[in-house]
Amino acid sequence: MKIGVIKELQPERRVALTPEGVRSLKTMQCDILIEKDAGVSAFYANYQYEDAGATIISRREVLSGSDLLLMINPLPEKEMGDITPGCMVAGCFNPFQNEAFVKKLQHTAITSFSMELVPRTTRAQAMDILSSMATIAGYKAVLEAASLLPRFFPMFMSAAGTIKPTKVLILGAGVAGLQALAVARKLGAVVEVFDVRSAVKEEVMSLGGKFIEVEGAKEDSAAGGYAVEQSDAFRKKQGELIHQHAVKSDVIIATAQVPGKKAPLLIRTETVEAMNRGSVIIDLAASTGGNCECTENDKTVVVHGVTVIGKSDFPSDMPSDASHMYSNNMINFLKLLISKDGKLNLDFTDDIVKGTCLTHKGEIVNERIRNAMTRDEDTRD
Repeated sequence: MKIGVIKELQPERRVALTPEGVRSLKTMQCDILIEKDAGVSAFYANYQYEDAGATIISRREVLSGSDLLLMINPLPEKEMGDITPGCMVAGCFNPFQNEAFVKKLQHTAITSFSMELVPRTTRAQAMDILSSMATIAGYKAVLEAASLLPRFFPMFMSAAGTIKPTKVLILGAGVAGLQALAVARKLGAVVEVFDVRSAVKEEVMSLGGKFIEVEGAKEDSAAGGYAVEQSDAFRKKQGELIHQHAVKSDVIIATAQVPGKKAPLLIRTETVEAMNRGSVIIDLAASTGGNCECTENDKTVVVHGVTVIGKSDFPSDMPSDASHMYSNNMINFLKLLISKDGKLNLDFTDDIVKGTCLTHKGEIVNERIRNAMTRDEDTRD
């Protein structure tokens, strides 16, 4: 099998496969085709790929000569026709928000695997790209906030007086939120964490955070560990409590998202206006609408002296380790698709293969995406 890796378009700096990943796939009897300079932005040079056993060729040659294409972001539509017939693609295609690309994959009969769809199960943890990238996002978000905040994070006592520790509020105790909590605590901040899932309370407390709990939250064991949409009554109660804590915070890290839905609005404009000047809000849910009413995706705005950063692509700011983690997740997944002799083995009885597959033989085979797109079409009608 020939596995191809293309260079991601700017501003993306990650690469889907590292030289170490090439060595792993070579042991599986695969030939690896790498677009020239594919890893340069992630600090992986062409010669490192060649030393690992890959062949460096042009982008067009990779697209037309691969049996399986690995990528991070969706391929530009104008290049879809350059893919060899029967080629498979694997990457992060954001299918809930990228309906046009999903339909293009369907109409071109490309077998695709969207890594955001990897089931949240114990067996699939080694392939969970969302968790890997969320770890980086939570880490970088706190460092970004610390660099922008005009105050110290830890408490300081000196002859000049006592500096109180920074108060950090984290919205959402998923992987990104818990990582942000851990880093903020290491920097000496006092941290409060809000989440609708009571199951994460113990994890928050074990990392030194204070858990803010709103009674009456709806939970669903079938949601795979994700949060679910809440009732209007709960959202009102939730909003009041978050406002009370937010106005006392110096930093807010917003991470709350619901798969396939717009991010829940948790911080209103009036809350931002009531915060102390110099405070910082970093909204990791910006690409799905944001948790803050003032958020603008991929932009930094200042509202009444409060800096609001809408940023969902922190992993691209740490491209070397982000690529390393992405590559390892991808290789662990490919072990389910490729036999020991390097041949394709599509086993749709495997729950991970089935759950991650987006399109196959001209059909949208992922049930969650198919249902979401059907709902959207019904709404438009």
